[in-house]
Amino acid sequence: MPANLRKVTAEDITPPHEFAAQRKARRAALLPAKRLRRVELGPVCTFYFENFDTLKFQIEEMLLVEKGGPEQLADELAAYNPLVPQGSELVATVMFEIDEPVRRAQTLARLGGVEDHFFIQIGDERAPGVNEDETERTREDGKTSSVHFLHFVLTAEQCARLRDPTAVAMVGCDHPFYAHMAVLSPATRAELAKDLA
Repeated sequence: MPANLRKVTAEDITPPHEFAAQRKARRAALLPAKRLRRVELGPVCTFYFENFDTLKFQIEEMLLVEKGGPEQLADELAAYNPLVPQGSELVATVMFEIDEPVRRAQTLARLGGVEDHFFIQIGDERAPGVNEDETERTREDGKTSSVHFLHFVLTAEQCARLRDPTAVAMVGCDHPFYAHMAVLSPATRAELAKDLA
């Protein structure tokens, strides 16, 4: 099964003692693709587009650091596998990255419901972001989370247009207090197109 249509299994995971020895080289090998999968949206928001390789590495990192054994492996697979794109979608971890705690709290308090305002636009068509687990990411007091896990399900035509270098593709947010768009570079589009069947 192609990597863009499979989930991470226990058999895919490098044992922690082996991963520790390979970690630096594996991180260096993954870095060029991760750079292309990182898209800044406005001053404090970043899209990190996930795929099989980024998530497999993340699981291996968690197992190495937390040393939780087989029970942890099962938990990590359950947590991360839903984020592996499945052929007609792009999946992103979207983060509001604000180092200063007071400013972060104030910003997130103004962005209630932002999880319903992210989209990918290809040409004139938008694919809205859908929360990974459909859990509301905004609290009752209106403060949103700093991290969102979003699926962008694309039509066959949108998949084809993402691969078409003449079509404009961008990520965006149309929240009243965070309205921004960012054009995807040709290199980023080519990298993301690998996620599609």
